[in-house]
Amino acid sequence: MKLKEIQLADLSRYRGQLMGAAIVFIILFHVPLARGDAFFGLRRCGNIGVDMFLFLSGIGLWYAWVKQPSVSHFYRRRLLRLFPAWLVVSSIYYLQRFNFETGDYLDLVLDITVNWGFWLHDELTFWYVPAIMMLYLWAPLYMKLIARHPVFRWLPVLMVCWCVVVQWVVPVHQAVGHIEIFWSRVPIFFLGINCGSLVRQDHRIEPAGRWLVWITLLMTAAACIWLEQMRHGRFPLFAERMIYIPLTVSLLILLCDFFRIAPAWCNRACVFLGGISLEIYLIHNHFVMSYLTPYHLGYWPTALLTTLLTLPLAWLLQRILRRLMPA
Repeated sequence: MKLKEIQLADLSRYRGQLMGAAIVFIILFHVPLARGDAFFGLRRCGNIGVDMFLFLSGIGLWYAWVKQPSVSHFYRRRLLRLFPAWLVVSSIYYLQRFNFETGDYLDLVLDITVNWGFWLHDELTFWYVPAIMMLYLWAPLYMKLIARHPVFRWLPVLMVCWCVVVQWVVPVHQAVGHIEIFWSRVPIFFLGINCGSLVRQDHRIEPAGRWLVWITLLMTAAACIWLEQMRHGRFPLFAERMIYIPLTVSLLILLCDFFRIAPAWCNRACVFLGGISLEIYLIHNHFVMSYLTPYHLGYWPTALLTTLLTLPLAWLLQRILRRLMPA
């Protein structure tokens, strides 16, 4: 069979489908599963859905920046897409747990607005939202920098080095090591911004590159699955998340091949999921799955029910917010 060249523009062309796949991976990652189950290692690797989102977000930000390089416009668009849904869900979540007689009201406001608990003591409830907010804060500066001085596209390499510093340089680890889950995702986001120009220009990789993509996928996926299945909890997670970087890029490229030949209904379903992926992320774990897990229905029934029950809630939340806050 004759190999075809890799069209990086597919990462933009199938962005909706890819984001739909990413949120499915995240749901599967959150469903509880016994440590001794043979599927445990693969299920743990569903965590890569976060890296897929960050990489695709970086590409999308470069598109938006080239189209309109305005800092104020950039922040306004990001804020309108992210903050309203976050504010509604975080308010419901934190208010129902707050003690109005003895609670700290300042802490409540900070948790609702920016998930202050994540930055202070690694509270992982909705951690992706404060993390992406922080990355959005720095993105315009980075895009200005690499547009003026392209050599700074190498900065993600230093970001990887910083992850090593955070893990093993004791004073740094004591100061900021509690948010390792954030630091280890910074490189993939800015790498996505770096790749944005290649995707926008429809850069193509020679057909033989597909062999490299497959080798990369198989090698990194096998390493991650083995680490999670055999040594879960006995190695620093940041090391595996560095492996996630080539795994994410190779997986996204091959998923584009899948969606190119997939039936129309599959593409439409994934685009739908991708379109409400933020709302699904905010709702599925703490408002749906947490109420299903006590019934011990099993892994796949819980995953399916969580998805089916979350979809109408996520869709409704998005529709209401769009009515109230049109773009």
